[in-house]
Amino acid sequence: DIGTSPLYTLHEMFLPHYHLHPDEGTVLGVLSLILWSLILVVTVKYVSIIMRADNKGEGGIMALMALAQRALGDARRLRYAIGILGIFGASLFFGDSVITPAVSVLGAVEGLEVAAPDLKHFVVPISLVVLAALFLIQSGGTARVGRMFGPVMLAWFAAIAMVGAWHVVQEPRVLGAINPWWGVRFFMNHGAGSFFILGAVVLAITGGEALYADMGHFGRPPIRAAWFRVVLPALVLNYFGQGALLYAHPDAAANPFFISVPSWALYPMILLATAAAVIASQAVISGAFSVARQAMLLGYIPRLTIKHTSAMAEGQIFVPAVNRILLLLVILLVLAFRSSTRLAAAYGVSVSGTMLIDTLLLIVVAKNSWGDTRRWVIPLACLLLVVDLSFLGANVVKFFDGAWVPVALGILAFTTMRTWRRGRMLVAESLGAQQLDLDVFLASLAAHPPHRVPGTAVFLTPHADHVPHALLHNLKHNKVLHERNVLLTVEMLESPVADAEERIHIDALGDEFYGIELRFGFAEDPNVPQALSQCARSGIGFDMMD
Repeated sequence: DIGTSPLYTLHEMFLPHYHLHPDEGTVLGVLSLILWSLILVVTVKYVSIIMRADNKGEGGIMALMALAQRALGDARRLRYAIGILGIFGASLFFGDSVITPAVSVLGAVEGLEVAAPDLKHFVVPISLVVLAALFLIQSGGTARVGRMFGPVMLAWFAAIAMVGAWHVVQEPRVLGAINPWWGVRFFMNHGAGSFFILGAVVLAITGGEALYADMGHFGRPPIRAAWFRVVLPALVLNYFGQGALLYAHPDAAANPFFISVPSWALYPMILLATAAAVIASQAVISGAFSVARQAMLLGYIPRLTIKHTSAMAEGQIFVPAVNRILLLLVILLVLAFRSSTRLAAAYGVSVSGTMLIDTLLLIVVAKNSWGDTRRWVIPLACLLLVVDLSFLGANVVKFFDGAWVPVALGILAFTTMRTWRRGRMLVAESLGAQQLDLDVFLASLAAHPPHRVPGTAVFLTPHADHVPHALLHNLKHNKVLHERNVLLTVEMLESPVADAEERIHIDALGDEFYGIELRFGFAEDPNVPQALSQCARSGIGFDMMD
Protein backbone atom coordinates (compact mmCIF):
# COMPACT_ATOMS: atom_id res chain seq x y z
CA ASP A 1 0.00 0.00 0.00
CA ILE A 2 2.65 2.49 1.06
CA GLY A 3 4.86 1.42 -1.86
CA THR A 4 2.52 2.88 -4.48
CA SER A 5 2.06 6.26 -2.79
CA PRO A 6 4.71 7.85 -5.09
CA LEU A 7 2.22 7.43 -7.94
CA TYR A 8 0.10 10.31 -6.70
CA THR A 9 1.57 12.05 -3.60
CA LEU A 10 3.73 14.78 -5.20
CA HIS A 11 1.19 15.17 -7.98
CA GLU A 12 -1.46 15.93 -5.35
CA MET A 13 0.83 18.43 -3.56
CA PHE A 14 1.24 20.63 -6.63
CA LEU A 15 -2.41 20.79 -7.63
CA PRO A 16 -3.62 24.39 -8.14
CA HIS A 17 -5.66 24.60 -4.92
CA TYR A 18 -2.48 24.36 -2.80
CA HIS A 19 -0.92 27.32 -4.67
CA LEU A 20 2.61 25.85 -4.57
CA HIS A 21 5.32 26.53 -7.14
CA PRO A 22 8.15 23.97 -7.44
CA ASP A 23 11.04 26.28 -6.52
CA GLU A 24 13.98 25.17 -4.37
CA GLY A 25 12.51 26.04 -0.96
CA THR A 26 9.14 24.46 -1.75
CA VAL A 27 10.55 21.26 -3.23
CA LEU A 28 12.99 20.71 -0.38
CA GLY A 29 10.28 21.58 2.12
CA VAL A 30 7.73 19.05 0.89
CA LEU A 31 10.40 16.37 0.47
CA SER A 32 11.53 16.95 4.06
CA LEU A 33 7.92 16.67 5.28
CA ILE A 34 7.50 13.38 3.39
CA LEU A 35 10.80 11.94 4.64
CA TRP A 36 10.24 12.77 8.29
CA SER A 37 6.62 11.59 8.15
CA LEU A 38 7.90 8.22 6.92
CA ILE A 39 10.47 8.14 9.72
CA LEU A 40 8.26 9.34 12.60
CA VAL A 41 4.92 7.74 11.77
CA VAL A 42 5.85 4.52 9.99
CA THR A 43 9.39 3.68 11.14
CA VAL A 44 9.20 4.86 14.75
CA LYS A 45 5.52 4.56 15.61
CA TYR A 46 4.36 1.45 13.74
CA VAL A 47 7.45 -0.63 12.88
CA SER A 48 9.43 0.07 16.06
CA ILE A 49 6.78 0.58 18.77
CA ILE A 50 3.20 -0.44 17.99
CA MET A 51 4.20 -3.76 16.43
CA ARG A 52 5.40 -4.78 19.90
CA ALA A 53 1.73 -4.78 20.94
CA ASP A 54 0.54 -8.04 19.44
CA ASN A 55 -2.48 -9.97 20.71
CA LYS A 56 -1.37 -13.62 20.40
CA GLY A 57 0.44 -12.79 17.17
CA GLU A 58 -2.39 -10.68 15.73
CA GLY A 59 -2.12 -6.96 15.02
CA GLY A 60 -4.52 -4.23 13.99
CA ILE A 61 -6.71 -1.80 15.82
CA MET A 62 -9.06 -4.46 17.22
CA ALA A 63 -6.14 -6.38 18.69
CA LEU A 64 -4.78 -3.16 20.20
CA MET A 65 -8.23 -2.38 21.63
CA ALA A 66 -8.40 -5.82 23.26
CA LEU A 67 -4.96 -5.30 24.82
CA ALA A 68 -5.97 -1.85 26.10
CA GLN A 69 -9.19 -3.16 27.65
CA ARG A 70 -7.30 -6.03 29.26
CA ALA A 71 -4.74 -3.59 30.68
CA LEU A 72 -7.50 -1.50 32.31
CA GLY A 73 -8.74 -4.40 34.43
CA ASP A 74 -12.02 -3.69 36.21
CA ALA A 75 -12.36 -0.03 35.16
CA ARG A 76 -15.68 -0.59 33.37
CA ARG A 77 -16.27 2.96 32.15
CA LEU A 78 -12.78 3.28 30.73
CA ARG A 79 -13.05 -0.16 29.11
CA TYR A 80 -16.34 0.92 27.51
CA ALA A 81 -14.77 4.15 26.20
CA ILE A 82 -11.80 2.23 24.81
CA GLY A 83 -14.23 -0.18 23.14
CA ILE A 84 -16.07 2.68 21.44
CA LEU A 85 -12.76 4.20 20.30
CA GLY A 86 -11.45 0.90 18.95
CA ILE A 87 -14.64 0.07 17.09
CA PHE A 88 -14.72 3.49 15.44
CA GLY A 89 -11.07 3.08 14.44
CA ALA A 90 -11.83 -0.34 12.95
CA SER A 91 -14.76 1.20 11.09
CA LEU A 92 -12.44 3.84 9.59
CA PHE A 93 -10.03 1.08 8.60
CA PHE A 94 -12.82 -0.62 6.66
CA GLY A 95 -13.36 2.71 4.87
CA ASP A 96 -9.64 2.79 4.09
CA SER A 97 -9.90 -0.77 2.73
CA VAL A 98 -12.43 0.46 0.19
CA ILE A 99 -10.55 3.59 -0.94
CA THR A 100 -7.02 2.13 -1.19
CA PRO A 101 -7.70 -0.36 -4.04
CA ALA A 102 -9.62 2.27 -6.00
CA VAL A 103 -7.06 5.09 -5.72
CA SER A 104 -4.01 2.82 -6.17
CA VAL A 105 -5.23 1.09 -9.32
CA LEU A 106 -6.63 4.29 -10.85
CA GLY A 107 -3.35 6.11 -10.14
CA ALA A 108 -1.38 3.38 -11.92
CA VAL A 109 -3.65 3.00 -14.96
CA GLU A 110 -3.73 6.79 -15.38
CA GLY A 111 -0.15 6.47 -16.64
CA LEU A 112 -1.82 5.73 -19.99
CA GLU A 113 -2.82 9.41 -20.12
CA VAL A 114 0.88 10.33 -20.16
CA ALA A 115 1.91 7.65 -22.67
CA ALA A 116 -1.10 7.96 -24.99
CA PRO A 117 -3.64 10.71 -24.15
CA ASP A 118 -6.15 9.19 -26.60
CA LEU A 119 -6.51 6.20 -24.23
CA LYS A 120 -7.87 8.38 -21.42
CA HIS A 121 -11.40 6.99 -21.80
CA PHE A 122 -10.15 3.44 -21.17
CA VAL A 123 -8.71 4.21 -17.71
CA VAL A 124 -11.90 3.46 -15.75
CA PRO A 125 -12.88 0.23 -17.62
CA ILE A 126 -9.33 -1.16 -17.33
CA SER A 127 -9.25 -0.28 -13.63
CA LEU A 128 -12.53 -2.11 -13.03
CA VAL A 129 -11.26 -5.26 -14.78
CA VAL A 130 -8.02 -5.20 -12.77
CA LEU A 131 -9.87 -4.73 -9.47
CA ALA A 132 -12.34 -7.52 -10.23
CA ALA A 133 -9.43 -9.89 -10.95
CA LEU A 134 -7.76 -8.86 -7.68
CA PHE A 135 -10.76 -9.77 -5.55
CA LEU A 136 -11.34 -13.03 -7.43
CA ILE A 137 -7.88 -14.38 -6.52
CA GLN A 138 -8.23 -13.66 -2.78
CA SER A 139 -9.52 -17.15 -2.06
CA GLY A 140 -6.06 -18.52 -2.91
CA GLY A 141 -4.78 -17.33 0.46
CA THR A 142 -2.06 -14.96 1.62
CA ALA A 143 0.82 -17.44 1.21
CA ARG A 144 -0.11 -18.43 -2.35
CA VAL A 145 -0.84 -14.84 -3.38
CA GLY A 146 2.40 -13.74 -1.71
CA ARG A 147 4.49 -16.23 -3.69
CA MET A 148 3.06 -14.73 -6.85
CA PHE A 149 3.19 -11.09 -5.77
CA GLY A 150 6.54 -11.05 -3.93
CA PRO A 151 8.83 -11.01 -7.00
CA VAL A 152 6.65 -8.32 -8.62
CA MET A 153 7.01 -6.06 -5.58
CA LEU A 154 10.79 -6.57 -5.51
CA ALA A 155 10.90 -5.55 -9.18
CA TRP A 156 8.68 -2.53 -8.43
CA PHE A 157 10.83 -1.22 -5.58
CA ALA A 158 14.02 -1.82 -7.58
CA ALA A 159 12.55 0.07 -10.55
CA ILE A 160 11.35 3.12 -8.61
CA ALA A 161 14.63 3.24 -6.68
CA MET A 162 16.68 3.25 -9.92
CA VAL A 163 14.49 5.92 -11.54
CA GLY A 164 14.77 8.08 -8.44
CA ALA A 165 18.53 7.57 -8.07
CA TRP A 166 19.02 8.55 -11.73
CA HIS A 167 17.39 11.95 -11.15
CA VAL A 168 19.07 12.47 -7.77
CA VAL A 169 22.50 12.01 -9.40
CA GLN A 170 21.57 14.72 -11.91
CA GLU A 171 20.37 17.10 -9.18
CA PRO A 172 22.03 16.12 -5.86
CA ARG A 173 20.85 19.31 -4.14
CA VAL A 174 17.61 17.53 -3.23
CA LEU A 175 19.55 15.51 -0.64
CA GLY A 176 19.44 18.64 1.49
CA ALA A 177 15.82 17.74 2.31
CA ILE A 178 17.20 15.21 4.79
CA ASN A 179 17.63 18.23 7.08
CA PRO A 180 14.25 18.72 8.88
CA TRP A 181 14.90 22.47 8.91
CA TRP A 182 13.63 22.63 5.34
CA GLY A 183 10.26 21.39 6.57
CA VAL A 184 10.20 24.09 9.25
CA ARG A 185 11.14 26.74 6.68
CA PHE A 186 8.31 25.56 4.45
CA PHE A 187 5.77 26.42 7.16
CA MET A 188 7.50 29.74 7.88
CA ASN A 189 7.55 30.79 4.21
CA HIS A 190 4.01 29.75 3.31
CA GLY A 191 2.16 30.97 6.39
CA ALA A 192 -0.99 29.48 7.88
CA GLY A 193 -2.08 28.04 4.53
CA SER A 194 0.87 25.65 4.58
CA PHE A 195 -0.90 23.62 7.27
CA PHE A 196 -3.29 22.24 4.68
CA ILE A 197 -0.46 20.67 2.65
CA LEU A 198 -0.37 18.03 5.38
CA GLY A 199 -3.57 16.73 3.78
CA ALA A 200 -1.39 15.67 0.83
CA VAL A 201 1.67 14.66 2.88
CA VAL A 202 -0.42 12.01 4.62
CA LEU A 203 -0.76 10.22 1.28
CA ALA A 204 2.92 9.26 1.58
CA ILE A 205 2.28 7.24 4.75
CA THR A 206 -0.98 5.52 3.84
CA GLY A 207 -0.40 1.85 4.53
CA GLY A 208 1.44 2.31 7.80
CA GLU A 209 -1.69 1.21 9.64
CA ALA A 210 -1.97 -1.83 7.33
CA LEU A 211 1.56 -2.94 8.27
CA TYR A 212 0.30 -3.47 11.80
CA ALA A 213 -3.05 -4.96 10.76
CA ASP A 214 -1.28 -7.53 8.55
CA MET A 215 1.06 -8.74 11.30
CA GLY A 216 -1.02 -11.89 11.80
CA HIS A 217 -0.52 -12.83 8.15
CA PHE A 218 3.27 -12.50 8.07
CA GLY A 219 4.71 -11.94 11.54
CA ARG A 220 6.74 -9.05 12.92
CA PRO A 221 10.29 -9.94 11.69
CA PRO A 222 9.48 -10.23 7.94
CA ILE A 223 7.58 -6.92 7.96
CA ARG A 224 10.42 -5.09 9.72
CA ALA A 225 13.04 -6.63 7.42
CA ALA A 226 11.09 -5.66 4.29
CA TRP A 227 10.57 -2.10 5.53
CA PHE A 228 14.16 -1.30 6.51
CA ARG A 229 15.98 -3.20 3.75
CA VAL A 230 13.75 -2.60 0.74
CA VAL A 231 10.74 -0.34 1.06
CA LEU A 232 12.01 2.72 2.95
CA PRO A 233 15.22 3.19 0.87
CA ALA A 234 13.29 2.76 -2.41
CA LEU A 235 10.58 5.22 -1.39
CA VAL A 236 13.04 7.91 -0.28
CA LEU A 237 15.06 7.59 -3.49
CA ASN A 238 11.96 7.88 -5.66
CA TYR A 239 10.45 10.86 -3.83
CA PHE A 240 13.80 12.66 -3.97
CA GLY A 241 14.11 11.76 -7.66
CA GLN A 242 10.70 13.27 -8.40
CA GLY A 243 11.80 16.38 -6.49
CA ALA A 244 14.99 16.60 -8.58
CA LEU A 245 12.87 16.42 -11.75
CA LEU A 246 10.69 19.28 -10.51
CA TYR A 247 13.82 21.39 -10.05
CA ALA A 248 14.70 21.14 -13.73
CA HIS A 249 11.16 20.91 -15.16
CA PRO A 250 8.49 22.62 -13.03
CA ASP A 251 5.81 21.65 -15.57
CA ALA A 252 6.43 18.00 -14.64
CA ALA A 253 4.17 18.63 -11.63
CA ALA A 254 1.29 17.46 -13.87
CA ASN A 255 2.38 13.85 -13.22
CA PRO A 256 5.91 13.77 -11.76
CA PHE A 257 6.04 10.00 -11.30
CA PHE A 258 5.45 8.92 -14.89
CA ILE A 259 7.21 11.95 -16.41
CA SER A 260 10.32 10.97 -14.43
CA VAL A 261 10.40 7.60 -16.22
CA PRO A 262 12.44 7.44 -19.46
CA SER A 263 10.24 7.29 -22.55
CA TRP A 264 11.55 3.86 -23.57
CA ALA A 265 10.48 2.42 -20.19
CA LEU A 266 7.11 4.15 -19.90
CA TYR A 267 4.82 1.30 -21.01
CA PRO A 268 6.67 -1.35 -18.97
CA MET A 269 6.49 0.97 -15.95
CA ILE A 270 2.73 1.42 -16.43
CA LEU A 271 2.30 -2.36 -16.43
CA LEU A 272 4.56 -2.74 -13.39
CA ALA A 273 2.78 0.12 -11.58
CA THR A 274 -0.60 -1.49 -12.24
CA ALA A 275 0.65 -4.81 -10.87
CA ALA A 276 2.14 -3.02 -7.84
CA ALA A 277 -1.13 -1.15 -7.27
CA VAL A 278 -3.01 -4.45 -7.28
CA ILE A 279 -0.60 -5.80 -4.68
CA ALA A 280 -0.84 -2.56 -2.68
CA SER A 281 -4.56 -3.16 -2.47
CA GLN A 282 -3.82 -6.66 -1.18
CA ALA A 283 -2.35 -5.13 1.98
CA VAL A 284 -5.56 -3.49 3.18
CA ILE A 285 -7.75 -6.33 1.93
CA SER A 286 -5.76 -8.83 4.01
CA GLY A 287 -5.93 -6.37 6.90
CA ALA A 288 -9.70 -6.12 6.50
CA PHE A 289 -9.97 -9.91 6.78
CA SER A 290 -7.94 -9.85 10.01
CA VAL A 291 -9.95 -6.99 11.52
CA ALA A 292 -13.22 -8.68 10.55
CA ARG A 293 -12.12 -11.92 12.22
CA GLN A 294 -11.16 -10.08 15.39
CA ALA A 295 -14.52 -8.26 15.35
CA MET A 296 -16.26 -11.63 15.07
CA LEU A 297 -14.34 -13.07 18.01
CA LEU A 298 -15.21 -10.02 20.10
CA GLY A 299 -18.89 -10.28 19.14
CA TYR A 300 -19.17 -7.10 17.07
CA ILE A 301 -20.28 -8.64 13.76
CA PRO A 302 -22.21 -11.82 12.89
CA ARG A 303 -20.41 -15.12 12.52
CA LEU A 304 -19.16 -15.27 8.93
CA THR A 305 -17.46 -18.08 7.05
CA ILE A 306 -13.69 -17.93 7.62
CA LYS A 307 -11.43 -20.04 5.43
CA HIS A 308 -8.00 -20.72 6.90
CA THR A 309 -5.63 -20.89 3.96
CA SER A 310 -2.53 -22.14 5.80
CA ALA A 311 -1.88 -25.17 8.01
CA MET A 312 0.94 -23.38 9.83
CA ALA A 313 0.00 -19.66 10.08
CA GLU A 314 -3.24 -18.98 11.93
CA GLY A 315 -3.53 -15.38 10.69
CA GLN A 316 -3.68 -16.31 7.00
CA ILE A 317 -7.42 -16.26 6.36
CA PHE A 318 -9.99 -15.48 3.69
CA VAL A 319 -13.46 -14.12 4.55
CA PRO A 320 -15.70 -14.48 1.45
CA ALA A 321 -18.47 -12.15 2.67
CA VAL A 322 -16.03 -9.31 3.43
CA ASN A 323 -14.36 -9.86 0.06
CA ARG A 324 -17.68 -9.51 -1.78
CA ILE A 325 -18.69 -6.39 0.12
CA LEU A 326 -15.33 -4.71 -0.52
CA LEU A 327 -15.49 -5.54 -4.23
CA LEU A 328 -18.96 -4.02 -4.57
CA LEU A 329 -18.02 -0.83 -2.70
CA VAL A 330 -14.73 -0.40 -4.62
CA ILE A 331 -16.52 -0.70 -7.97
CA LEU A 332 -19.10 1.91 -6.90
CA LEU A 333 -16.31 4.22 -5.74
CA VAL A 334 -14.39 3.99 -9.03
CA LEU A 335 -17.56 4.67 -11.04
CA ALA A 336 -18.45 7.65 -8.82
CA PHE A 337 -15.03 9.41 -8.66
CA ARG A 338 -13.39 8.20 -11.93
CA SER A 339 -9.91 9.62 -11.12
CA SER A 340 -7.20 9.19 -8.50
CA THR A 341 -7.01 12.96 -7.98
CA ARG A 342 -10.63 13.16 -6.88
CA LEU A 343 -10.25 10.04 -4.74
CA ALA A 344 -7.09 11.37 -3.08
CA ALA A 345 -9.20 14.10 -1.47
CA ALA A 346 -11.26 11.36 0.19
CA TYR A 347 -8.30 9.27 1.22
CA GLY A 348 -6.62 11.02 4.13
CA VAL A 349 -9.43 11.19 6.70
CA SER A 350 -9.82 7.46 7.27
CA VAL A 351 -6.04 6.88 7.40
CA SER A 352 -5.26 9.79 9.75
CA GLY A 353 -8.26 8.95 11.94
CA THR A 354 -7.16 5.32 12.29
CA MET A 355 -3.59 6.39 13.07
CA LEU A 356 -4.79 8.82 15.73
CA ILE A 357 -6.82 6.14 17.48
CA ASP A 358 -3.87 3.72 17.25
CA THR A 359 -1.73 6.26 19.12
CA LEU A 360 -4.35 6.78 21.84
CA LEU A 361 -4.70 3.03 22.38
CA LEU A 362 -0.90 2.66 22.41
CA ILE A 363 -0.67 5.17 25.27
CA VAL A 364 -3.22 3.16 27.29
CA VAL A 365 -1.41 -0.15 26.68
CA ALA A 366 2.04 1.31 27.42
CA LYS A 367 0.88 3.07 30.59
CA ASN A 368 -0.76 0.00 32.09
CA SER A 369 1.24 -2.95 30.73
CA TRP A 370 4.74 -2.01 29.59
CA GLY A 371 6.53 -1.33 32.89
CA ASP A 372 9.74 0.71 32.58
CA THR A 373 9.37 0.94 28.79
CA ARG A 374 6.53 3.40 29.25
CA ARG A 375 8.98 6.06 30.49
CA TRP A 376 10.13 6.73 26.94
CA VAL A 377 7.18 5.33 24.96
CA ILE A 378 4.52 7.64 26.44
CA PRO A 379 6.38 10.96 25.83
CA LEU A 380 7.19 9.84 22.29
CA ALA A 381 3.58 8.76 21.74
CA CYS A 382 2.39 12.21 22.88
CA LEU A 383 4.64 13.80 20.23
CA LEU A 384 3.19 11.42 17.64
CA LEU A 385 -0.29 12.35 18.85
CA VAL A 386 0.40 15.97 17.83
CA VAL A 387 1.50 14.74 14.39
CA ASP A 388 -1.65 12.62 14.00
CA LEU A 389 -3.90 15.49 15.06
CA SER A 390 -2.21 17.75 12.51
CA PHE A 391 -2.78 15.24 9.71
CA LEU A 392 -6.42 14.76 10.73
CA GLY A 393 -7.07 18.50 10.96
CA ALA A 394 -5.58 19.11 7.51
CA ASN A 395 -7.80 16.42 6.00
CA VAL A 396 -11.06 17.34 7.71
CA VAL A 397 -11.23 20.56 5.66
CA LYS A 398 -11.62 18.35 2.56
CA PHE A 399 -14.84 16.91 3.95
CA PHE A 400 -17.09 18.20 1.17
CA ASP A 401 -14.51 17.40 -1.52
CA GLY A 402 -14.93 13.67 -0.93
CA ALA A 403 -13.62 13.09 2.59
CA TRP A 404 -17.22 12.45 3.66
CA VAL A 405 -17.09 9.06 1.88
CA PRO A 406 -14.83 7.20 4.35
CA VAL A 407 -16.53 8.99 7.24
CA ALA A 408 -19.94 7.80 6.02
CA LEU A 409 -18.64 4.27 5.52
CA GLY A 410 -17.07 4.38 8.98
CA ILE A 411 -20.28 5.56 10.64
CA LEU A 412 -22.26 2.84 8.85
CA ALA A 413 -19.82 0.13 9.96
CA PHE A 414 -19.68 1.56 13.49
CA THR A 415 -23.46 1.62 13.83
CA THR A 416 -23.74 -1.94 12.53
CA MET A 417 -21.10 -3.29 14.92
CA ARG A 418 -22.43 -1.49 17.98
CA THR A 419 -26.00 -2.59 17.20
CA TRP A 420 -24.97 -6.21 16.76
CA ARG A 421 -22.90 -6.17 19.95
CA ARG A 422 -25.74 -4.65 21.99
CA GLY A 423 -28.22 -7.14 20.56
CA ARG A 424 -25.95 -10.07 21.46
CA MET A 425 -25.61 -8.74 25.01
CA LEU A 426 -29.40 -8.50 25.41
CA VAL A 427 -29.88 -12.04 24.10
CA ALA A 428 -27.12 -13.36 26.37
CA GLU A 429 -28.70 -11.67 29.42
CA SER A 430 -32.08 -13.16 28.58
CA LEU A 431 -30.67 -16.66 28.08
CA GLY A 432 -28.45 -16.37 31.15
CA ALA A 433 -31.46 -15.71 33.34
CA GLN A 434 -32.96 -19.00 32.16
CA GLN A 435 -29.83 -21.16 32.56
CA LEU A 436 -30.05 -24.31 34.66
CA ASP A 437 -27.08 -25.97 36.35
CA LEU A 438 -26.32 -29.40 34.96
CA ASP A 439 -26.07 -31.02 38.43
CA VAL A 440 -29.53 -29.76 39.37
CA PHE A 441 -30.93 -30.98 36.06
CA LEU A 442 -29.45 -34.49 36.44
CA ALA A 443 -30.78 -34.76 40.00
CA SER A 444 -34.24 -33.76 38.76
CA LEU A 445 -34.10 -36.42 36.00
CA ALA A 446 -33.17 -39.08 38.55
CA ALA A 447 -36.12 -38.08 40.74
CA HIS A 448 -38.63 -37.76 37.88
CA PRO A 449 -37.46 -39.84 34.86
CA PRO A 450 -39.03 -38.70 31.55
CA HIS A 451 -40.08 -40.98 28.70
CA ARG A 452 -36.99 -42.25 26.81
CA VAL A 453 -36.67 -42.75 23.05
CA PRO A 454 -33.94 -44.72 21.25
CA GLY A 455 -30.98 -42.98 19.62
CA THR A 456 -28.39 -40.33 20.39
CA ALA A 457 -29.01 -36.58 20.63
CA VAL A 458 -26.15 -34.10 20.27
CA PHE A 459 -26.51 -30.60 21.76
CA LEU A 460 -23.93 -27.94 20.99
CA THR A 461 -23.10 -25.74 23.98
CA PRO A 462 -20.37 -23.24 24.91
CA HIS A 463 -20.90 -23.93 28.64
CA ALA A 464 -20.46 -27.55 29.66
CA ASP A 465 -21.71 -26.92 33.23
CA HIS A 466 -25.15 -25.63 32.14
CA VAL A 467 -28.00 -27.37 30.35
CA PRO A 468 -28.30 -26.29 26.69
CA HIS A 469 -31.55 -24.49 25.93
CA ALA A 470 -32.20 -26.81 23.00
CA LEU A 471 -32.20 -29.78 25.40
CA LEU A 472 -34.61 -28.03 27.77
CA HIS A 473 -36.98 -27.13 24.94
CA ASN A 474 -36.84 -30.66 23.55
CA LEU A 475 -37.84 -32.01 26.96
CA LYS A 476 -40.45 -29.31 27.52
CA HIS A 477 -42.26 -29.55 24.17
CA ASN A 478 -41.68 -33.17 23.10
CA LYS A 479 -41.83 -34.64 26.63
CA VAL A 480 -39.07 -37.15 25.78
CA LEU A 481 -35.36 -37.69 26.32
CA HIS A 482 -33.03 -39.75 24.12
CA GLU A 483 -31.22 -42.82 25.41
CA ARG A 484 -27.85 -41.12 24.97
CA ASN A 485 -27.30 -37.35 25.14
CA VAL A 486 -24.08 -35.59 24.19
CA LEU A 487 -23.26 -32.04 25.28
CA LEU A 488 -20.74 -31.03 22.63
CA THR A 489 -18.29 -28.15 22.99
CA VAL A 490 -16.04 -27.23 20.05
CA GLU A 491 -12.94 -25.14 20.65
CA MET A 492 -10.64 -23.82 17.91
CA LEU A 493 -7.07 -23.87 19.18
CA GLU A 494 -4.34 -21.38 18.32
CA SER A 495 -2.03 -24.14 17.07
CA PRO A 496 -1.69 -26.16 13.86
CA VAL A 497 -3.74 -29.30 13.24
CA ALA A 498 -0.74 -31.54 13.90
CA ASP A 499 -0.67 -30.33 17.50
CA ALA A 500 -4.42 -30.56 18.00
CA GLU A 501 -5.67 -33.79 16.40
CA GLU A 502 -5.54 -35.86 19.60
CA ARG A 503 -7.20 -33.29 21.83
CA ILE A 504 -10.57 -34.96 22.32
CA HIS A 505 -11.86 -35.02 25.89
CA ILE A 506 -14.82 -37.11 27.07
CA ASP A 507 -16.54 -36.97 30.46
CA ALA A 508 -19.24 -39.33 31.72
CA LEU A 509 -21.83 -37.06 33.32
CA GLY A 510 -24.17 -39.94 34.17
CA ASP A 511 -25.38 -43.23 32.79
CA GLU A 512 -26.84 -41.55 29.76
CA PHE A 513 -25.13 -38.13 29.59
CA TYR A 514 -21.70 -37.46 28.12
CA GLY A 515 -19.72 -34.24 27.80
CA ILE A 516 -17.47 -34.28 24.73
CA GLU A 517 -14.99 -31.52 24.01
CA LEU A 518 -13.54 -31.55 20.50
CA ARG A 519 -10.56 -29.21 20.10
CA PHE A 520 -9.41 -28.55 16.56
CA GLY A 521 -6.43 -26.70 15.13
CA PHE A 522 -6.90 -23.75 12.81
CA ALA A 523 -6.26 -25.40 9.42
CA GLU A 524 -9.24 -25.91 7.15
CA ASP A 525 -9.35 -29.67 7.79
CA PRO A 526 -12.07 -31.47 5.77
CA ASN A 527 -12.23 -34.17 8.48
CA VAL A 528 -13.59 -31.73 11.06
CA PRO A 529 -17.12 -31.28 9.63
CA GLN A 530 -17.15 -35.00 8.78
CA ALA A 531 -16.36 -35.87 12.42
CA LEU A 532 -19.12 -33.56 13.64
CA SER A 533 -21.69 -35.04 11.27
CA GLN A 534 -20.74 -38.59 12.31
CA CYS A 535 -21.08 -37.56 15.93
CA ALA A 536 -24.56 -36.23 15.25
CA ARG A 537 -25.62 -39.39 13.42
CA SER A 538 -24.18 -42.16 15.56
CA GLY A 539 -22.69 -40.80 18.78
CA ILE A 540 -19.00 -40.98 17.93
CA GLY A 541 -16.74 -41.77 20.87
CA PHE A 542 -18.93 -44.15 22.84
CA ASP A 543 -16.78 -47.16 21.89
CA MET A 544 -13.83 -45.27 23.38
CA MET A 545 -15.92 -44.64 26.50
CA ASP A 546 -16.61 -48.36 26.88
